[in-house]
Amino acid sequence: MQQIFDRYIQHLEAERNLSPKTVRNYANDLLGNYARGPEKGFFQFLVLRKITSLDKIDRKAVRDYMAYLMEQGIVKPSIARKLSAIRSFYHYLRQEEIVTAEQVPINLPRRRGERSSSFSLKLDKRIPTFLTIQEMERLLGAPDLSTPLGQRDRAFLELLYASGLRVSELVGLDVDQLNLDDGEIHVWGKGSKERAVLMGKPAAEALNAYIRHGRNELLSRKSRNALFLNRYGGRLTERTVQKLLNKYARSIGIQKKVHPHTLRHTFATHMLDGGADLRVVQELLGHADLSSTQIYTQVTKSQAKKVYMSAHPMAQQKGNDDNGAGAPAVVRK
Repeated sequence: MQQIFDRYIQHLEAERNLSPKTVRNYANDLLGNYARGPEKGFFQFLVLRKITSLDKIDRKAVRDYMAYLMEQGIVKPSIARKLSAIRSFYHYLRQEEIVTAEQVPINLPRRRGERSSSFSLKLDKRIPTFLTIQEMERLLGAPDLSTPLGQRDRAFLELLYASGLRVSELVGLDVDQLNLDDGEIHVWGKGSKERAVLMGKPAAEALNAYIRHGRNELLSRKSRNALFLNRYGGRLTERTVQKLLNKYARSIGIQKKVHPHTLRHTFATHMLDGGADLRVVQELLGHADLSSTQIYTQVTKSQAKKVYMSAHPMAQQKGNDDNGAGAPAVVRK
């Protein structure tokens, strides 16, 4: 099984051309992470159940694994991700004819004349967390612009909100990917797909100020190309961005948990509230599937309901002083 797994990882890297981070996530979901408490990887679970060969893995084993994860307190989206990793692994096994259709314990796209295994997980629909325009403006104003690090932080906050970049894309940026005059960045996203990302004037001005002043003070021989640098002159990491976001959110009294993806959600939500077409937002976010973008329409519907309940005279309840969410958001960038 180890040899098969190693070939599968090579398949993800070479043939499917997945990013190193995505490959690592697939591997962790299957192998587990021994440094993070009780065994949660699929193969770890199989060892616990003393299942040592592929022909002994059946649908019951997968269902037992799902139940085990629930007992461990794993949330449904994380369980779904682990099942997706199992599905990808078995898709490879079936493609390489290492297993037969009858030996596949989880549903896969059917080949002609084959019966699909029946297995699914119904997920709760989760509306993404996002910041209001007022919260976003306060967050953007939190860094101290008198310091190089503060100039850097203001620049990446403006850019995350203006563009909807993933944090991995943000920290991977090099200076030569920027075109500040046109307000564009060329980004390599998931699956090594290139796309053009746009930014407004505030983000371009913050980046220009950081590059001219703060970045020059942080620059060292360690990383001459990286756009966002740490205090030692090396490339800024995803973990540091997360810590900084938490620090700034707490400093301005935001109670909700704020992480880099929150700003991506905020970008998409404010774009749609401002009247942007769903497919334009899909393109800007770099979503391969429109269904990934459609989750944000649930947010805007929720906002519309709040506005209706606060504004329509027949919807208001007597004695209700709640002013609601106000008018639909206007895009700042």
